[in-house]
Amino acid sequence: MKRTYFVIGALIIAATFIGTLVLWPQLPDRVPTHWNAHNQVNGWSSKEWTALLMPGIMTVMLLVTAALPWLSPRNFEVETQGGGAYLPIMIAAIAFTAVVHFAVLEAALGHRFEITHVITGGVGLLFAAIGAMLPGVRRNFYVGVRTPWTLADPRVWEATHRFAGKALVIAGLLAVALAFLTATPWSAAVALAAGAMAPIIYSLAYYKQLERRGEV
Repeated sequence: MKRTYFVIGALIIAATFIGTLVLWPQLPDRVPTHWNAHNQVNGWSSKEWTALLMPGIMTVMLLVTAALPWLSPRNFEVETQGGGAYLPIMIAAIAFTAVVHFAVLEAALGHRFEITHVITGGVGLLFAAIGAMLPGVRRNFYVGVRTPWTLADPRVWEATHRFAGKALVIAGLLAVALAFLTATPWSAAVALAAGAMAPIIYSLAYYKQLERRGEV
């Protein structure tokens, strides 16, 4: 199972490099790489930098994914075997990076679409996908809701990740809807921020509840 996920990650990266090479001759020398909330370009980069940045980041992500199990201290190992959520989450992050990369390239080629909506909606889908997998993440220092309270007690970790899974799925799907129903991405960003903050607050509240009971 571990090998399967790394093969999938490598294939996504390889497809991204190949797709970039195919589009390379058509790319302008200056590529739009940043947009404001009104979908207006306000940042540019060279096509060399744009073509290499995201695939390079994806490659680093895959290498870090391979290194984290070795770096994990005893009793806080990142899960790498079948049935775990760590590797699927990392694959989802790599796939999302590829989507952003090709959205930027398509915009550079002159294809007209609301790229801020696409990227915001993509972030929402990533949140929802991660939320669906979060309850399966074991206690570790790298992936998941890593607060002082979740790391201090396994009961807080498990309860927080069950809550976080629901919160991120709801926030992510709401952000997808808002990304395409509103003119600017701010409302979707607020939904995502709320979904990210809620588990942190929950972990503190749950730990303090255990503390009041004298159970920690």
